[in-house]
Amino acid sequence: MAFDQSPQGPDIVVSGLDKVFGHGETAVHAITNANLSLERGEFLSLLGPSGCGKTTLLRIIAGLEAPTSGNVQIRDRQVWASGRRSNGATRPVSMMFQEARLFPWYTVAENVALPLRIAGIGRAERMARARRICETVGLGAFVDHRPGQLSGGMRQRASLARALVTEPQVLLLDEPFGALDAMTRDTLNLELMEVCARAKVTTILVTHSITEAAFLSDRVVVLAPRPARIVETIEMPFPRPRDLDLQRTSGFQNMVGRLRKVLTEGAA
Repeated sequence: MAFDQSPQGPDIVVSGLDKVFGHGETAVHAITNANLSLERGEFLSLLGPSGCGKTTLLRIIAGLEAPTSGNVQIRDRQVWASGRRSNGATRPVSMMFQEARLFPWYTVAENVALPLRIAGIGRAERMARARRICETVGLGAFVDHRPGQLSGGMRQRASLARALVTEPQVLLLDEPFGALDAMTRDTLNLELMEVCARAKVTTILVTHSITEAAFLSDRVVVLAPRPARIVETIEMPFPRPRDLDLQRTSGFQNMVGRLRKVLTEGAA
């Protein structure tokens, strides 16, 4: 997979971001004064209680939701200007959702290749690229299956492959493995971490899982309840590569305890 390795400044900069839904007495202030900066290849998690604005923040960065005020830059290009999205700024971005959102009438390979089809890439090339990325995420034997023939974990593998097939520079993940059993979630987290590290993809993960955030991330941003505000940003001191044995160490458990304390106090 040929990813752009050219040196850059911060991949993502979020400055003074606010989001208000509605007007007047019924207005809902979802995000207040959010500021973030991510370097190339960094893995950052947004951790907070349900409804605190994590997904809204992710959607604004992705160009799917306009902010009320503030700025988002991806590789020095403004995502939003006067309420309008810059398609050029969001071109390096791919997003994966909690639901796999696969078309049941397409094969796995056809589902994975769909973004390339939309981009106008010819069938032979897009199918070859789709099959290669399916191999990477452990779906090589299932490329000709339909989604209905797959387990939930395999469908999420297909969704991850589709998010990666465009060779993105920025990957945004909205609780992609939240509905899976613990063992499948652990397996996919290991594969996600390996792929992101190898490709130097700048990654933001929205999660409710303190353990998942601590295990995957370089930094964890803890958000307070609505309106979302950053309570604390905590660096994860664990060397890479990481494996599941890390989660049984006292250092990891202490970090999980620290994150839980900050999360609880922020919600008070």
